[in-house]
Amino acid sequence: MDRFVEMQTFCAVVDAGSFVGAAEALGLSKAATSRYVGELETRLGVRLLHRTTRRLSLTEDGERFYARSRELLAGLEEAEAELHSRSGAARGLLRINAPVTFGIRHLAPLWGAFRDLHPQVRLDVTLSDRTVDLLEEGFDVAIRIAALPSSTLVCRQLARTRILLCAAPAYLAAHGTPRVPADLASHTVIAYSYWSGGDEWQFDGPDGRVSVRTRPAVHTNSGDTCRAMALAGQGVVLQPGFLVADDLAAGSLVELMPAFRSVTLGVYALYPTRKFVPPKVRALVDFLAERFVAPPPGW
Repeated sequence: MDRFVEMQTFCAVVDAGSFVGAAEALGLSKAATSRYVGELETRLGVRLLHRTTRRLSLTEDGERFYARSRELLAGLEEAEAELHSRSGAARGLLRINAPVTFGIRHLAPLWGAFRDLHPQVRLDVTLSDRTVDLLEEGFDVAIRIAALPSSTLVCRQLARTRILLCAAPAYLAAHGTPRVPADLASHTVIAYSYWSGGDEWQFDGPDGRVSVRTRPAVHTNSGDTCRAMALAGQGVVLQPGFLVADDLAAGSLVELMPAFRSVTLGVYALYPTRKFVPPKVRALVDFLAERFVAPPPGW
């Protein structure tokens, strides 16, 4: 007798609470269901079930065997589902959340190529800098830029980006160049509202970590606004390399205090679970990982 069939039948009997219920669930006769469980007990040399005219109950050995059998059956189901998810075609609606600036600058140019590869996938892309709840808000994938991803979600790192302190040459000519973090207290600062440290900016320097309390002239929830004001000579900004790398390369912005470094953040693709990952989600995450395997210079 197939051990898998015996195990499956035994678990079905326990789940249904009767041989009749298990037989209906499995599409077997009551006699065959009873026989499979009896042959399992004979092969193991233990009684798994207490049988009375009114009810069935697990023996002590039955409880242990049921728990292990459930684990093994679940593992088999998961393996089959994973194989199916890898081999199945990507299709259906794919809801994606991403930060505004990163979504416009670095993701928007990629959606056409992704659709060319997976024409049966329909995209619903929402850009927002707030942290969304994937499950409650119905997103399949979120792109997040953070020091560490959420521990409650599955993540795949796509890239890394440095947070850079910079200003325009015109601003520095008019107001001087800050040399150490403490100098920032007397400079005009254009601050990003969602920065995790708020107005307290921290840097790792030659002698360890230092911090300074800035006094922003402007707060904005838009990295692009920070960049635009910096380019206009309005103040000092702390922004990611993926936003300001081209400006630094062109000389329209200047990196300040390179000996004092802010944080390096990861760019992550997050999705709710490792189990039964839909082909559309796996296709997107693999696609983005391939596109960002060599991030542009300056990130």
